[in-house]
Amino acid sequence: MTLDRRTLITGGAGAVVGAAAGAGGVVALPEKAAALSEQAAGKAAGDVGSGTVAFHGPRQAGVTTEPPAHAAFVAFTLPAGTDRRALGRMMRLLSDDAARLTRGEPALGDTDAALAALPARLTITFGFGPGLYTAAGVRPPIADLPAFRIDRLEPRWSGGDLLLQICADDPLTVTHAQRMLIKDARPFAAVRWVQTGFRRSPGAQPAGFTQRNVLGQLDGTANPTGAVMDTAVWARDGSTTLVVRRIRAEIEKWDLLSVADKENAAGRRMATGAPLSGHLEHDEPDFAKLGDGGLPVMPDYAHVTRAHVIDPALKILRRPYNFDGAPNASGQPDSGLIFASFQADITRQYVPIQSRLAEKDLLNEWITPIGSAVFAIPPGCAEGGWIGAEVLG
Repeated sequence: MTLDRRTLITGGAGAVVGAAAGAGGVVALPEKAAALSEQAAGKAAGDVGSGTVAFHGPRQAGVTTEPPAHAAFVAFTLPAGTDRRALGRMMRLLSDDAARLTRGEPALGDTDAALAALPARLTITFGFGPGLYTAAGVRPPIADLPAFRIDRLEPRWSGGDLLLQICADDPLTVTHAQRMLIKDARPFAAVRWVQTGFRRSPGAQPAGFTQRNVLGQLDGTANPTGAVMDTAVWARDGSTTLVVRRIRAEIEKWDLLSVADKENAAGRRMATGAPLSGHLEHDEPDFAKLGDGGLPVMPDYAHVTRAHVIDPALKILRRPYNFDGAPNASGQPDSGLIFASFQADITRQYVPIQSRLAEKDLLNEWITPIGSAVFAIPPGCAEGGWIGAEVLG
């Protein structure tokens, strides 16, 4: 029946390929300490590979989920003439294969089923750009960001009608899921851009530890937590919005600064992430505190000062990934941040923060936004359902 459904959706036929995985135990004698250690390490590695995150639910996974180590952001462009019926067929197919892959099962018609056997906490999150809503004959709930004076945007990293955010703790898992889903979308849309990123590997740091970006800064300290997530990130219907910004880091220039200068620009200690007015990473910044010279300890131009939000409901959830491309012939790096920001309302939450940063953030001397895109993240779906049914059904 599933094969018939896929045939109905795509107009073609697919072969169902099954995969089976077995696990065995090894009993080690007490004197074989080295073998036991290897066994324990193997078990830990297996736990990472076998971890799953549920695809189905009232909200999509991959938003407030603990970020895995690897990510691919894949944006598509819809051809002229795409209508709601075609979009519905595409999202049924994509949702079905995404659910399979996140369970560690092969996509329908997967000719490399073994590559799907280790989901490694795979999450697949779908985002709809303004153009998808227009094609569906629906007023877009989001709009492109206004122009910021610091932007040097390149078309190859900007825009998009449909987004797939594919995250897992294993890069091969991400790669395979990306290939399968691009094959699904190929009859309906063309790949516009792909951005791949990384964070610390599983086990390198405790879960929940704030990640460092390629500039060495702790990134995400001020994220909303607990009940604040429900108002700052999620709408009542289980939807949210996503801003994706590709930010190139001018690392060669950054390297010329002293640690004190880096901390002055960021407003936080490089080693601990503590605000300059405090001692611990999560200390609340004190913007009224004065130093020995009578000047504010937290400079007005520091990144933390410009990004600070008083109302918890107006916070944004930063879920960034680092990128690191090939250096040029002179050895200069192509590194930076795929800045992913989730919030309930882009206009009320993200735009005011970014406007303040563009106006007077000293960190702008060492970072350059070169890509920008916005997406609405529809609610999740129940088993047997599909993402976007509320809009396209």
